[in-house]
Amino acid sequence: MKSTFKNKNLSDLRSANLDWSLIQSEMKIKLGTDIYESWLKKINFVEEFNNYILLSVPTRFIRDWITSRYLDQILKSVQNYKKEIIRIEFKIAKQTIENYQNEDQLKPLNNKENISFIKDSYLQYNRIDPNKRFENFITGSSNKLAYEASLKVSENTSNFNPLYIYGGVGMGKTHLLNSIGFELKKNNKVMFISAERFMYQFVKSIKSNDMVKFKEYFRNTDFLLIDDIQFMNGKEAMQEEFFHTFNALLDKGSQIIVSADRAPNKLSRIQERIKSRFSGGLVVDIEKPDYELRKKIVEKKIEELNNLYPDQIKISQDIQDFVSTEITASIRELVGAINRTVSFSRIYNKMPNLAETKVVLKDLINLAENKVTIDLIQTLVCKFFKISKNEMLSSRRSRYLVRPRQTAIYLTKILTSKSLPEIGREFSNRDHTTIIHSVKTIEKLKEKDPEMVENINKLKKQIQYNNKENEI
Repeated sequence: MKSTFKNKNLSDLRSANLDWSLIQSEMKIKLGTDIYESWLKKINFVEEFNNYILLSVPTRFIRDWITSRYLDQILKSVQNYKKEIIRIEFKIAKQTIENYQNEDQLKPLNNKENISFIKDSYLQYNRIDPNKRFENFITGSSNKLAYEASLKVSENTSNFNPLYIYGGVGMGKTHLLNSIGFELKKNNKVMFISAERFMYQFVKSIKSNDMVKFKEYFRNTDFLLIDDIQFMNGKEAMQEEFFHTFNALLDKGSQIIVSADRAPNKLSRIQERIKSRFSGGLVVDIEKPDYELRKKIVEKKIEELNNLYPDQIKISQDIQDFVSTEITASIRELVGAINRTVSFSRIYNKMPNLAETKVVLKDLINLAENKVTIDLIQTLVCKFFKISKNEMLSSRRSRYLVRPRQTAIYLTKILTSKSLPEIGREFSNRDHTTIIHSVKTIEKLKEKDPEMVENINKLKKQIQYNNKENEI
């Protein structure tokens, strides 16, 4: 079997409508000469279709590497010239007869691996926690609608598909999805997976050339529950597969339940047609818990711990009221505060007073340093260096932009509790390795540059002052 484009050179394959050399030149400038020479130079243009283009690369490894790291940037550059292009597909250009013979020899082994792939890779991430059920989900005005909608879906009496639940971190979204799955798994085929794990399995399937099994597994379920769908942002190839999986499930009458940290129209770098599908179902949000709900949660949690450790839990009503009043960010933090306070009581065999409780919960109570936002840091750093926020968040690498960008990333790392991936997302979806490099660069500069130390100290004071002003 011979490749249809083995003997064609790049100029023969280039479309009259899309000049591939322009795209390559742009990517060389954007990503640097090293990356271009190592990876992107190996891409050849094959053909342009209505809404996608076909490219070729020499090996599967190169295809997988480019797909996982540079596909979004390539697609963006292509869309600068042809907006109607919405996806990119790859073909392996050089496959000899020996390759095919080797593949034939490996077929029996691959079949065995497929069985293991299903059992070991998918099912271990489809475990539903029996401790997260509707019975122990505490409701209040902030989450009542989401609870009722989830209950209807679990009873198979809803007319909305998909069900889209959104809210901040630690508000109970995963608990509700788990509760739905727990109720339905007795009589239905249920798939419960996070978007991050869906992406992992998708990439793994591509690498193992096993997309047929992937499609079969996800498209033959009765109920698909996907948690934290926002992590699909920017993954163009994965979104394409998810879109077709979504449509296939709707066509066969399966129910889809999705959770996210924001409303569909606020999802960034997600295809418009996917956001439209989400908006076409029932969209419900979980707001921050009010005082009454927080109080109910505290009382319920202490009751559970009392049953678990009889005569060992000593928490006064004043402390319960204090925790209910002060811990407002999320239900997860509220439960964590109770666990800490109870642990103190058990370790010291005494009832903690208010001062001791404040010490135990010092990082959870509403202290000014914990309320610094990345947006505030970015705004003040841009003002200090006299640049715009768009410039700082751009992909440009001019020296007058790089240093302020690194400074803002460094200050975000030391003044907030955000993780490296979270910081990266707030700085135009930069990789966590870029964040680490920025932090280390500023730390090294501080050791030998007094002006850098002075600038960092000035900015820290400005950020803390403005933060207090915003609170007042």
